Amino acid sequence: MSDLEYPPRSEAYEESKRDGLDTSTASNMELKLAILNIDHADNRNSSDMKGHIEASCAQHVNQFYLPVDENQDFKATELKLLSFHRPHMRAFHYAWWSFFCAFFVWFSVSPLLPEIGDSLHLNDSQIWVTNIVSVASALLSRFLVGPFCDKYGARIPMGILLMLVSIPCAFTGLVNSYAGFIVLRFFVGFAGSGFVMCSLWTTSMFSTKMVGLVNSLAAGWGNLGGGMAQVVMGSLLFPLFRDVVYKGEDADDAADSAWRIIFVFPAIVAFATGLIIIFTSDDRPEGNLTELKKMGRIMNISATASFRESSFDWNTWILTVQYGACFGVELTMNNTAATHFVKAFDLNIESAAAIASLFGFMNIFARGLGGYTSDKLNDKMGMKGRILVHMLYLILEGIFIFCFAVVRNDLWLAIVMLAIFSIFVQGAEGATYAIVPYVSRSSGSVSGIVGAGGPAGAIVFGFGFLYIENIQHAYFMMASIVILSSCLCFLINIRGYGGLFVKSE
Repeated sequence: MSDLEYPPRSEAYEESKRDGLDTSTASNMELKLAILNIDHADNRNSSDMKGHIEASCAQHVNQFYLPVDENQDFKATELKLLSFHRPHMRAFHYAWWSFFCAFFVWFSVSPLLPEIGDSLHLNDSQIWVTNIVSVASALLSRFLVGPFCDKYGARIPMGILLMLVSIPCAFTGLVNSYAGFIVLRFFVGFAGSGFVMCSLWTTSMFSTKMVGLVNSLAAGWGNLGGGMAQVVMGSLLFPLFRDVVYKGEDADDAADSAWRIIFVFPAIVAFATGLIIIFTSDDRPEGNLTELKKMGRIMNISATASFRESSFDWNTWILTVQYGACFGVELTMNNTAATHFVKAFDLNIESAAAIASLFGFMNIFARGLGGYTSDKLNDKMGMKGRILVHMLYLILEGIFIFCFAVVRNDLWLAIVMLAIFSIFVQGAEGATYAIVPYVSRSSGSVSGIVGAGGPAGAIVFGFGFLYIENIQHAYFMMASIVILSSCLCFLINIRGYGGLFVKSE
């Protein structure tokens, strides 16, 4: 892919930086030409230069496999799921797959908690503490990685993250104490920040007209890692090693040996994925950030300034609370669903894990449905449409959490309610991140802060399940918080786009 031939930076370029002009996202030819200081005083052939650049832009556009919008830094305007072409579609598939691996590593322990609890002699309260520690580390890491993604892009941080979290994951089988298990779950919990890189990566590659669908599809398919972890670890690998590989041992010893060895497999896949995405993909449609900065094509962004800009916008914090009310629920269910069906319906681990995986498998379409619905209402009503979709999903989510909580003696009805409320949970997540890219130019920081709301919500709900003796009442508490959070939609007002009661500018 040939690079555009830009002349050296001029005083106009430096002035634009001093005046706060966003040269990294210059959206029209006139602005780019002004920054390049192409004027009659400095360049007698300015018209020839303008024609040369326009021709170069046209050639640049034609070299992409997908149709792109040159006014949005060559972001793609279509999504072709069966394509793996570089840069747009490869980035899309790498984004969701790497997030899938991160989530699989993060929740690989969840279906095996009853067995691990028996081996380490842990009670229910201690297991809930390890769950809370795991999501607390995800909260911390999401806050940290957002600004750094604005500065360094999503590709390299995602690769490094996968390689790092694969190490404690592989060592899970060496744990022999409650304290050791807490430490291990804390470090594995950093895998939860993979979502921030996934969201920023797709936002960097696709235009705003389809950002809801693309972001929600990538995040939804990545979230499938939580559901697949339930099946692969709890229903496939664990019984395989317990009943086949270690069948000659005593039953308790075979089970103990089985769960200790199988964590090596997701660790290997995650580490390999981290290496591959670093060396075979791109940060932006035009190339990698390091090269683009050297060429002067984009400005160097301060991570501190990026975080400050995002954190001073109240919309960021409203969406953070609301994301805690949907993704926080998903995290809570990923940690407790298998255990819930073991205790409430007296199922074995294999069966309970298979049922619990249904919650995660709704991500195949449910989160994408939330983003797609948001895009369609945006076409008709603008930002008001996106906010209405978001509010409706949160209300329905809360209602069906109540419905799931009251089912106690009918296993099939409980499964149906689990599936339905999962659809609205993930639809609300997709609708949330259909709004996020509009909040600020520092999309990595906004994505990180809002994304941290998920683990924050899971911590709140985790303490509810820890201290409320009646589990049904804990579900009622969670449902009430979700419905109350939907009321915050009335306060959302995106600069330039408006809100429910404010027209766009």
